[in-house]
Amino acid sequence: MSQPTTEPANEDVAYFNQILKAGVDAGCSDVHIKVGTPASYRISRAFHSIDFVPTQVWMQSVIDGICPKHMKAGLEADRETDFSYSAPGVGRFRTNVFQALGRWCIVMRYIKATVPSFEKLGLPEILKTVAESPRGIVLMAGTTGSGKSTTLAAMLEHLNNNFRKHIVTLEDPIEFVFEENQCLIEQRELNLDTMSFHRAMKSALREDPDVIMVGEMRDAISFQTSISAADTGHTVISTMHTTSANSSVGRILEYFKQDERDTIRRQLAGTLRSVCCQRMVPTADGGMRPALEIMINTISIRKAIEENQLGKLLAIIEGSRKIVETDGISLWEDQGEGMMSFNQCIYNLLQQGIITEERAMEKASNPQQLKMWLEGIFTSSGGITG
Repeated sequence: MSQPTTEPANEDVAYFNQILKAGVDAGCSDVHIKVGTPASYRISRAFHSIDFVPTQVWMQSVIDGICPKHMKAGLEADRETDFSYSAPGVGRFRTNVFQALGRWCIVMRYIKATVPSFEKLGLPEILKTVAESPRGIVLMAGTTGSGKSTTLAAMLEHLNNNFRKHIVTLEDPIEFVFEENQCLIEQRELNLDTMSFHRAMKSALREDPDVIMVGEMRDAISFQTSISAADTGHTVISTMHTTSANSSVGRILEYFKQDERDTIRRQLAGTLRSVCCQRMVPTADGGMRPALEIMINTISIRKAIEENQLGKLLAIIEGSRKIVETDGISLWEDQGEGMMSFNQCIYNLLQQGIITEERAMEKASNPQQLKMWLEGIFTSSGGITG
C-alpha cells in the first residue's frame, strides 16, 4: 500500500478507507489506528501491523471526515465518542474515537454485511428457542470481542426469517442493519434517532413491539426499564459484560443500591428468561468457535434466585446434563432443559476434535475440573455424576 500524499481531507479519508478495505480483505475483526504507531489489524485474535504510521494532522483530518456532524460537539467536549461508520465498497464499522496522551486514536470493529447463520456460527439450537420467547428478558453476556453482538444479531435474524413480529432496537451505535423479511423492524440509534435511552424505551412500549432489543445493559435504569417491559408481556433482548452466565444475576444486582436488591432479585426471578454467556475459542483448524454457558430460568433456577442462593446456579446448570458415551467418546448430553456450563461446552468441543486440549484448558472456567473429566472422573459443581 502506497503512503498517503499531503492532500485535502477527502483524500485522507479515501486512503483511510483503503486501509479498512485491506484489513477486511485480510479477514480482520478490528482495526487499530493511532498517532505515532503503525496501524494494525486484529486477525484471528493476533495483531498484524502495516507499513503506515499516522500523524496527528492526518488523524484529525480523518476524524473530521468520518465523525457524524451530530457527534462532533460531544467529541470536542468529551474527547471520545462512539458511532458507526460506513466505508463505501467496504462495509460498516463500529467506531470508537478517543484520545490517549493527548493524541487521537481510532479503534474499529468490522460488522459483517450479512448476519451469519446459526449453522455458520456453530450455535446450539436452544438459542433459537430462547429467541422465540413470547416474553421475558434474554441476555447475551461476555467480554468485549466475545462475539455476543453477532450471536444476538443471529437470534434476531432467526425471528426475522421465521415469524411475524414487530422488533424495535435501541442501539449505541447501530451495528448490523437488518433487512425486513417476516418482521417489521425499526432500528434507533442513540444521539441520532433519540437523545435519551430512557425516553426511547418509554416510547418503544407505546409502539406495539413484540421484541425490544437494547444494544447493551449498562446501568440500573436500563435494567429496571427492561424488567418493567418484560412485566408487561414484551421480550427484551440485550447484551451485558460478565464472564459467566451463573454470575450474571449477581452482576445485575450490583447496579442497584443495597436496599433495592431484594426487590430487584425477586423481579428478575419472574422476568428473566435466560442468560447465555459466550467466549471465542480458536479451533484446531485455525478458525474460531463460540463456547457458551447457557442458563435457562427453569423452576430450579428461579427458586435459587428467589431464595438468594446464587451460589447454587452453576451446580444447577451442570446438573441438567449427564455424561453419555456416543461413538466411543464421552459427551455431556442435555437432558431436556437446554442448559450447559462453559466447562461442559468446552469438554464437548475438545472430545469432538474441534479444539485442542491446550485451548480447552486456556478457556475453561475450571481447568482442574476439566482435567479430572479428561481422566474419566466426572463431577459437576454439585458433586460426582458418573
